[in-house]
Amino acid sequence: MFDLFNDTNKRVHFIGIGGISMSGLAEILIDYGYNVSGSDRTSSKLTEKLNKLGAKIYIGHDASNVHGADIVVYTAAVKEDNPELVEAKKLNLLVMDRAEFLGQIMKKFKKGIAVSGTHGKTTTTSMISLMLLDANLDPTIMVGGEVDAIGGNVRPGKSPYFVTEACEYKKSFLKFYPYIGIILNIDADHLDCYKDIDEIHETFLNFAKLIPNKGCLIGCSEDKRIMNIMDKVSCNKITYGINSGNFTASNIVYDEMGYPSFKTFYNGEFFYDFKLSIPGEHNVLNALSAIACCNFLGVDKNTMFQSLLNFKGTHRRFEKKGESNGITVIDDYAHHPTEIKATLKAAKNYPHRKLYCIFQPHTYSRTISLFEEFASAFNDVDKLILTDIYAAREKDTGMVSSKMLCDAICKSGVDAEYIKSFDEIVNYIKDNLIEGDLLITMGAGDVYKIGEAFLK
Repeated sequence: MFDLFNDTNKRVHFIGIGGISMSGLAEILIDYGYNVSGSDRTSSKLTEKLNKLGAKIYIGHDASNVHGADIVVYTAAVKEDNPELVEAKKLNLLVMDRAEFLGQIMKKFKKGIAVSGTHGKTTTTSMISLMLLDANLDPTIMVGGEVDAIGGNVRPGKSPYFVTEACEYKKSFLKFYPYIGIILNIDADHLDCYKDIDEIHETFLNFAKLIPNKGCLIGCSEDKRIMNIMDKVSCNKITYGINSGNFTASNIVYDEMGYPSFKTFYNGEFFYDFKLSIPGEHNVLNALSAIACCNFLGVDKNTMFQSLLNFKGTHRRFEKKGESNGITVIDDYAHHPTEIKATLKAAKNYPHRKLYCIFQPHTYSRTISLFEEFASAFNDVDKLILTDIYAAREKDTGMVSSKMLCDAICKSGVDAEYIKSFDEIVNYIKDNLIEGDLLITMGAGDVYKIGEAFLK
């Protein structure tokens, strides 16, 4: 393996350097003085930023790109026949996947904070990051979305604190070294690499067991699977929930924008009043987990209050994109039925006349495995438009389609319509939405382009 502080003479090459996590790892290494290179299929804002920071960027994958490298890091999306990966192994270079490499970096920080869960990781990681920044603790931060407060998705620091999302996809977070582990929720997802919910639960249990005895596991008391895990680990434990747990919230009141304020209690005693600048009860839960974490680390209450009040959310998480002709456009990353319901519930408290949602399903495997859940997730919309499934890493087998999902949603009583073309959807918005309507583009793919095209 490599030593983060002593091996800076080595060259590290990233296959797929334009990904949000890979670019973050590359930026951290550049900050530590490493010679960094990387390749990706296309140029992007992230690759351009890395190029300006001093990284050597190759557009396109070629075996020669890894020549001269000492360590090669690749993403889960890279196939075994990738010419750079093949060449790296042929040359007997040190080869690691992204999760293992992130784990090796995390190992160098005494206070690693890993935020896991099926939903809410990016928002919660961002909340904790801002609290630690405002407490002048100089954390190293890696977030799965862009946060204005740190000017992107990564912030290198020089303290023992390292804050990162811990994704369960392909069990990658089992390669981490958390001092504090947070489990926000456990839900059926990524069923392309998990057998069932029981295997997912078992994997989260194994993640929790990585936490040392002096560390802390923080989990939502309203999730039975998390509480089952709490009973099986020996480290410090803190629970939270709206109505139960060590940290609880009461007197939740929403302002005219749907932003909640609430009183928190710790072990039944009043703790502090908080107010958020992002909507939804699900974000009250996210905030409670962040409060529990930072209280364990000794951050003072007023710093936590100011951080949460100033936090405006991350890009693509109920992000207001703009207004045109009195129509408000919001973009949200929700791509799982539980996330969709939470986002639409939050939207009910946001000012609007009618609620229109444009949904782009993400991956065929998720759409087919959670088909019934998707069919009943849109009851809070006035009108739903579905566009084609975003394939991501998968191929279309013909077993499921957005048209099939649209038909099932219509049977549940929701006014839903399938429109294939983004241009046609933009024209539909122009022709049908009026002043006071709220439009939410939703999904983990490129559906946000529809809202942006309309606003232009």
